[in-house]
Amino acid sequence: MRHGFSLVELSIVLVILGLLTGGILGGQSLIRAAEMRSVSTEYQRYIAATQTFRDKYFSLPGDMASATQFWGAAHATPATCVTTQGTGTQTCNGDGNGRVLPSTGSAEHVRYWQHMANAGLIEGTYTGVDATASVPSVIGGTNIPRSRLNNASWHVWDWGTNYTGSTAVFQIDYNNSYYFGTQATNSYPYIAVIKPEELWNIDTKMDDGKPAQGKVVANRIATCTDAADSTSLNANYLLSSSSIGCSAIFRMVF
Repeated sequence: MRHGFSLVELSIVLVILGLLTGGILGGQSLIRAAEMRSVSTEYQRYIAATQTFRDKYFSLPGDMASATQFWGAAHATPATCVTTQGTGTQTCNGDGNGRVLPSTGSAEHVRYWQHMANAGLIEGTYTGVDATASVPSVIGGTNIPRSRLNNASWHVWDWGTNYTGSTAVFQIDYNNSYYFGTQATNSYPYIAVIKPEELWNIDTKMDDGKPAQGKVVANRIATCTDAADSTSLNANYLLSSSSIGCSAIFRMVF
């Protein structure tokens, strides 16, 4: 004689499935929350490392004009050093002008991380430039640090005053700033990696909660804010959106 499942047995199975589903979703939420907290933690760690470096060497990492005296030279000719990857700690000097720029002979924007790692102020080993690239490309985990947040990396850049080259960022000063997002092909990490609400949460805790003002700003206007273009400084985050639409810029951090 064949028997089916009783209503009690089916109810127990459904309860178990519900608990498992709830546990998985709850676990994912906890993981995501921890990743979001890590963004602020990583930021504070790099700022502290930069300040310690400046106190010890009297210059900014990457911009340091005497770096090769401490860690050896990747190439003796500054103009060639921009495409030369040294071995070990070998690096290049910056120009010492107080700004971390990509256009100098030593590729200061990638040497920045290498200098701090050489000084033992941040974890990891960074190559400065990448030997496989024809230009000083940035590669997460190779010459710029990866974040704990999946697919995200940190990058330092100096666009100068009132950057207007793209509608991806607002027209305010970007001297010595951190960029945080997913890396674009052959470019820096500016692709969206977090939701508007998540960036709003970080912005509110660290700054003013406004995507176009203050120290923390949104880097993807159309998918992260209600701004029409890069001149809309009174923008708001698209808090009703559940899509990954934002990357971030931490402005003028040192």
